[in-house]
Amino acid sequence: MVYNLKDCIKTSLENNFSLLITRNSEEIAKNNFTPGNAGYLPTLDLSGRHSGTLNNATYNYTDGTQTTSSDVLSTLSSAGVTLGLTIFNGFNVQTTYKKLNELKQIGELNTQMAIENLVSNIVSAYYNYINQVQQLNNLKYALTLSRERLRIDEERYLLGSSSKLNVLQSRVYLNSDSSRLSRQSETVRETEIQLNELMAVEDLGRSFVSMDTSIAVNPDLLYEKLIEETQTSNTSLLIAGANKTISEYDYKIIASRSYPYLNLSSGYSYSLNTYSAGTTKNQFTNGMNYGLTMGLNLFDGWNQRRSLQNSSIEVMNKELKFQEVEQGVKADLMRIYSAYSNYLRLVILEEQNLSTATENLFIAMERYRLGNLSGIDLREVQLSLLEARESLLSVKFQAKLAEISLLLISGRIMEYYQ
Repeated sequence: MVYNLKDCIKTSLENNFSLLITRNSEEIAKNNFTPGNAGYLPTLDLSGRHSGTLNNATYNYTDGTQTTSSDVLSTLSSAGVTLGLTIFNGFNVQTTYKKLNELKQIGELNTQMAIENLVSNIVSAYYNYINQVQQLNNLKYALTLSRERLRIDEERYLLGSSSKLNVLQSRVYLNSDSSRLSRQSETVRETEIQLNELMAVEDLGRSFVSMDTSIAVNPDLLYEKLIEETQTSNTSLLIAGANKTISEYDYKIIASRSYPYLNLSSGYSYSLNTYSAGTTKNQFTNGMNYGLTMGLNLFDGWNQRRSLQNSSIEVMNKELKFQEVEQGVKADLMRIYSAYSNYLRLVILEEQNLSTATENLFIAMERYRLGNLSGIDLREVQLSLLEARESLLSVKFQAKLAEISLLLISGRIMEYYQ
């Protein structure tokens, strides 16, 4: 199976379990954003009841007579519809509706943050896989050089121009390179499983091949543009700003308790009483009822004042939290951009170093074939080339990680999915 980066991102966005949970939380916040939940809409209740009594009664009169009634049954059946509506409650309803809208937006931002973090992890894991595969290819190349050296030493030994010691030493180097290659193969397998886990595929052990074979770093990211985009698009900042707005709404909701309230109630009721004794057989009533209730809290033990003070402090805390997040984001951007710029310079230096090491190996191999270079010196040249390749791959990968972090902070991480 062949994967490209967009395939990996698409699969993870569809299957990742943590993202699915976050999306469900977002759906709950959307469901809560309704006029009815804020208190704009009236309430309508339907109720019904049937009850009865079964009594024995004895009546003693002033003339000395007595009357006894047994099993006197009286029943009451009733039903009613009640309508309730808050006409005014100190702007509590309007503020609550705005707060629910803000909570809905936070739910969307939390999902956006989860998506951005997931995409960042996927991109990092994808390029880590490519990096490890390149490291594996580098070790395969080193193993090829060691085999060639062993072949040369064996030919020399058979011709009598070299000692058995050189052959044995070359075989030790070959075995050492083979061991490193085996360990690197296991590392590649681990990164493969890690990427499958992030994509939440059913078969975590599924093998694949990446369509990309090298790591290309974008060298054109500008700090001024990144800082501008961060201030307007960074998800952490947007969430912190929304939390600050919610704390302000909470303060207004508490302040609304000092206003008078006006409620409307209306309804229709029906009742039927039946009697098994007395002059009345049954009684039927039905009709409408309505009422307006107006009130004002005059004193509640200073609880509202205490709540307002605490809410005011909470508004201040959310403002401080916003400033803290803003400062942290800017510091991260500055620190990562500095590393990114340094890695770009190192890439150029490591490419030059690799070019030199490659040319040096070519010369060393020719000298070794001619017998003008010792085995130890050739090994040093081989290791220099191996280290030069490893260093270049490592710097490119670190530069790519810095690029990914910069795009994540500035809100541009989804560019990898475009």
